[in-house]
Amino acid sequence: MERIRVILLPGSVLPAQPAYGALIEALGPDVDAVAKGLELYDGDEPPRGWSLDTEIQGILREADARGWETFHLLGYSGGGAAALACTAKHPERLLSLTLLEAAWAGNWDWSPAHVQLWKQYELLEALPPGEFMAGFMRLGVKPDVVLPPPREGGPPPWMAKRPAGIRAFLQDFKTYDLDRARLAAFEWPVLFVLGGLSNPDEYGEIAERLSTVFPDFRLEVFENRHHFDPPHRIEPELLAGMLREHWERAQRTRGSRI
Repeated sequence: MERIRVILLPGSVLPAQPAYGALIEALGPDVDAVAKGLELYDGDEPPRGWSLDTEIQGILREADARGWETFHLLGYSGGGAAALACTAKHPERLLSLTLLEAAWAGNWDWSPAHVQLWKQYELLEALPPGEFMAGFMRLGVKPDVVLPPPREGGPPPWMAKRPAGIRAFLQDFKTYDLDRARLAAFEWPVLFVLGGLSNPDEYGEIAERLSTVFPDFRLEVFENRHHFDPPHRIEPELLAGMLREHWERAQRTRGSRI
């Protein structure tokens, strides 16, 4: 039997391998899962002219290098935004889409609470790196969530790139044109995984809006998880079962229509 082919995109903070190592192990040997790092962090600074289109190009290069004409795509947070953009521009390459709390879903008509939240994100951009990261994490969860303390021994070396990378995402989100009609034309299964303790004015509303766009949309809520202790790291076995079901159904659906 042919192995399931999937590209996994991380968010704007944790690198791909530590983000997805436990999930890849839980998926097992018959899933060919590639944890692909973001193009954003290939150098010491974000590439000149970087946008979500840069990440799309990287996704397609990865797939082409492996000889994958079609594949499943999964993205978390900022990687979820890149996965949405790839779905809009290259739906013919995808067998399914999985969004683990995608960080953004287009410049559409958002609720007043969502608009106010993004104004708070904009205010972070003037802060020094340490305060920026603390504020960024706080906005991603419900007010009463206790976030983990700072890492003993200081942040890992890769963290130095993250404030600039997150700012690049926030800037691109303001102007990037995500074609809602092209997303609505995507006929294959879409799975959105949401943490019950994440900020509902961000990730909850994004999930709600996308549920009205994609014709084959499924929402799974992990009530005790939030954006910074996501199920792909904390409950990888449970998520792996959901993903396998999602991918197998997508492949059956495609097979029945060919």
